[in-house]
Order: sequence, then C-alpha cells, then structure tokens
Amino acid sequence: MTIRHSLLALLQDRPRYGYQLRIEFEDRTGSSWPLNIGQVYTTLDRLERDGLVRKDGSDGEGHVIYSITPAGLVEVRNWFTMPVPRTSPPRNELAIKLALGLTLPGVDVGAAIHAQRAVSIRALQEYTKARRDMASQHRATDTARLLVLDSLIFQTEAEVRWLDLCEARLMQLAGPSA
Repeated sequence: MTIRHSLLALLQDRPRYGYQLRIEFEDRTGSSWPLNIGQVYTTLDRLERDGLVRKDGSDGEGHVIYSITPAGLVEVRNWFTMPVPRTSPPRNELAIKLALGLTLPGVDVGAAIHAQRAVSIRALQEYTKARRDMASQHRATDTARLLVLDSLIFQTEAEVRWLDLCEARLMQLAGPSA
C-alpha cells in the first residue's frame, strides 16, 4: 500500500493537516490499516520535497496545512489509472514462517498451522460481521469501506484455504503412518 499516493488522493478534496489526513484515511478505509501519524508527516515532508504538495501556512491552532500541487494532481491521477504491479509478490510472513519451520528441526509446523487457522477464522468472522452490519448503509464512504472489507474477507478466505493445503501437504510428507 502506498501512503504517498493515498495522502495525495485525500488532498484532492481540500487542504488538510497531517492528523486530519490520518483520520480521513482510516475513516475511508474502515480503519483496516492503522496509519502512524509520524509516517504521515514524514510522507508529507517527502511529498513537499518532491513538489507534489505545499505548505499553506497554519490553521491558527498550530497545525500546518498542506495542499496538493498541479504536479501532485498529475501524480495521483496517474496512480489511479495504473494497475498495481504484480512483478514481485508481497512478502508473506506466514508463508516464510511455515517454509522455514519445515526445514528446521524441532518446529511443530502442524501446531503453527492450527494456531494460524484459528486466528484467521476469527478474523474472517469479524470481517463478515462488520460487513453485514455496514451493508445496510448507502453512502459513498460506506461503499468504500465495504470494498475494503470484501478484500479482507477474500484474502482471509484464501489464507484459510491455503492453510488447509499446507496441512494436507504436511500429512503427505508424514506418510501413511501419520
């Protein structure tokens, strides 16, 4: 996920200060990805350095207001039109953990799979409940949150299916005596 482009996208609406951007990001994504305020201000500094945002002074309460520049508008419009690259898969800590566990002595990979499946199923239940609770609302921000929740649901369902496959392969590895 690119915080850089997310902040630019939010600044298209109107100028804001860092904390407002953080709150707006979390609100529009259903608080699925907590955003560190330090990361927001570090990213804003880089965007300013790159000429994509500018400081518009203060709001009178000590908050520095940022607005998007014409170059920033071009950057964010290009981001929205470009597909997310699939050239290098994202790092998957769970896959790394299980792969390493299989190659090291004394690691109970089956227990790791069971523990992860329990956590994943619990998360899936929470996402599904949140989606059901939100589905009756019909605002654009609710639709945006629903899209994020749907993505999380599909990813978690895929993880549970993959864990089932891992367990089946582990049983094959153990042989007929298992």
